Amino acid sequence: MKNRIMLITLLTLFGLPATTHASLNVFACEPEWSALAEEIGGKLVEVTSATHALQDPHYVEARPSLISRVRKADLVICSGAQLEIGWLPMLLSKANNRDVLPGQAGFLEASSFVPRLDVPQSVDRAQGDMHPQGNPHVQMNPHNIALVARALGARMALLDAANSAVYAKGTDEFLLRWQSAIVDWEKRAKPLAGKRVVCHHKSWVYLEDWLQLQEVATLEPVPGIPPTASHLSSLLSELGTDGSGADVIIRSPFQSAKASDWLQEQTGIPAVMLPLTVGGTDGASDLFGLFDDVLNRLLALTGGAGG
Repeated sequence: MKNRIMLITLLTLFGLPATTHASLNVFACEPEWSALAEEIGGKLVEVTSATHALQDPHYVEARPSLISRVRKADLVICSGAQLEIGWLPMLLSKANNRDVLPGQAGFLEASSFVPRLDVPQSVDRAQGDMHPQGNPHVQMNPHNIALVARALGARMALLDAANSAVYAKGTDEFLLRWQSAIVDWEKRAKPLAGKRVVCHHKSWVYLEDWLQLQEVATLEPVPGIPPTASHLSSLLSELGTDGSGADVIIRSPFQSAKASDWLQEQTGIPAVMLPLTVGGTDGASDLFGLFDDVLNRLLALTGGAGG
């Protein structure tokens, strides 16, 4: 015990951390926020993601292991806009951790800090799986990532005031690299402006807004309803068998390729699987790789050199 006390005293005197364990336990609902927390907090944070890139974040089982993680969490960060409405409330209830409930400092909704798109004027069950608070897939615009990074860094500093300077530095260093990357991405992406896309699900509205893509159709007849033969047939009529109606068909890793492959065969419109979050492809190993890979795949299919 004396040796341990002496070691802690020496470490403190020399300005070194007295322990090696993380100061903040972060529970992220999606991999993009897990990656962002690690970028900002580094070794000060221990991060768990409830979902992975090959999993639809709309549908998650409130497993005992996840309940345990939330119970131990200092901070829960999720996309929000009701993306996790089917499972997060149950998870929070069973975890019984008041510090990370909505409205508390330990709960952060990424979508609350960005301009939301596709906010419906009214909600009707006939419209399918609509989100009354707007489209929740905010991570697909890098400018949104920057906004969330500021909010997340500030929240970490609030929850772990002793290390606030470290979180501020981590945020600033990340944003410096991030803004430089955005300049490069936007230069490369210029040939994509105006390209017409068919999407499996309305997961890409923020990417479309950023890159000035034009969504002309979705493979789902309404959001959340799998593609049907009748709907695909109508799309074939709209797009034409000569492929003149669109430039690319997009799906995410956890969506079946069957519908997009069929439409590609019938029309000649190239189909591509794009990572929707970190880990969605081998190239999307971190947040920087996510946007690198998205652009690489789109440019390769649409004939853009991308600078």
